[in-house]
Amino acid sequence: MAGLELDYRRFTASGGELAYADLGAGPPVLLLHGFPTSSFLWRREAWLLAQRMRVIVPDLLGYGRSQKPNAADLCEGAQAGYVRELLAFLGIEELAVVGHDLGGAVAQLLLLDPGPAVRGLVLLDSVCFDAWPIEGVKMLQTATSQQETAEFVESVIRLTFDLGLSHRGRIDEPILRAYIEPWLEDPPAFFRAARGITGRGLAERGQELGATDIPTFIIWGEDDPFLDAELGERLGETIPGSTVALLPGCSHFVNEDAPQVVGPLLYEYLRSRYLGDRHADAGFER
Repeated sequence: MAGLELDYRRFTASGGELAYADLGAGPPVLLLHGFPTSSFLWRREAWLLAQRMRVIVPDLLGYGRSQKPNAADLCEGAQAGYVRELLAFLGIEELAVVGHDLGGAVAQLLLLDPGPAVRGLVLLDSVCFDAWPIEGVKMLQTATSQQETAEFVESVIRLTFDLGLSHRGRIDEPILRAYIEPWLEDPPAFFRAARGITGRGLAERGQELGATDIPTFIIWGEDDPFLDAELGERLGETIPGSTVALLPGCSHFVNEDAPQVVGPLLYEYLRSRYLGDRHADAGFER
């Protein structure tokens, strides 16, 4: 992992303390992870995008290096609110937002609700419409206090990656440990994060998404067992002028399944559609 480590800072939002990285210079881009990952998901893409952009990479409240408070609201809308507070603290008034999984739901709420102006949107295997929480998350939400053990947390995360990767061999044990270990410091926090996932906030907002007019790129693994690729196509049909890329042979964690594809796709799309650098990949010109 040499050369890919992010330098984290701290910000106290209304719900608790957020850890975030802030690197590069230029028009800002926000990278949002999902459940049960962390900002570690973006360890490669952050450095790539920082060649031309200012990249903000937070751990959502209750995740990763951020504080894991016992009583904070961790629902999608609350998470969007904490991120808005961070952006206000950083003086960011407009930006592009990239979100995977639950981070995609937060990204859509940043777009639809008042706050900094979202000028570009990229969604990767994103929570959307009413397709969340999935059954596995609902199971975690009903766990008893006796089940909230480090051993159970580790087994669930390992299973999640076994199902969410088509190419399991592309992440080794140290990478998997980097996703697991932040939860082992406080195993009940894993279940608090799961219970914070409500599915509310997007189910009735398809019409609002359809009224947006910003560059939008949707990347999806064709073999995603958690959020079916049909959802990605539906998002593409809902958001005017969006571009959809279905990645064959990829599952839910497309960053890990195909890093050599996802990183350049993000970079070239944002360079062309967000930065307005039209000499880049003409394949994005539509």
